[in-house]
Amino acid sequence: MWNLLAARREFCYEAPREGADMDIENLIPHRGRMRLIGEVLTLDDDRALTSSIVSENWPLYRDGAVDTLVAVELVAQTAALLEGWKQQQSGGRGGTTGWLVGIKEADFRIPCIPLSATLVTEAGRGYAMEGYAVFEGRVRLGSETAATVIIQVFRPEEGDETAGPEP
Repeated sequence: MWNLLAARREFCYEAPREGADMDIENLIPHRGRMRLIGEVLTLDDDRALTSSIVSENWPLYRDGAVDTLVAVELVAQTAALLEGWKQQQSGGRGGTTGWLVGIKEADFRIPCIPLSATLVTEAGRGYAMEGYAVFEGRVRLGSETAATVIIQVFRPEEGDETAGPEP
């Protein structure tokens, strides 16, 4: 079910390993301690693959670990990165509007993730209609799947007065 993008390099944009050419903050609205993505590994029109290192500054950090529930936010941010990149590719502004996110399905396979662990998150869009979309994601800790998550998102259209002011 999960095809890692690295196996399809000919169809992918691959960010440099140094991360110098891709400004994540231009693609997602998250800042400060709420920005969990550390590096973009691979990105194309269908999927994004990101890497993150667990920090004591992360939400849900306690006693040397974070609750695996943080996987929902990792999938949401990786999905936002994918959509922000696609918006930029079509001439728009990516990462300017936040989403209202709901959990459609989640399977947390471990209770917590240790400090300094490297997590790899994959997210892809299942389907979309107007401002609504469903994304499927998986968070891996080494070779182990820490969580699989399906989220539903609502994103107000740019210029929608009901969305409130932009941050």
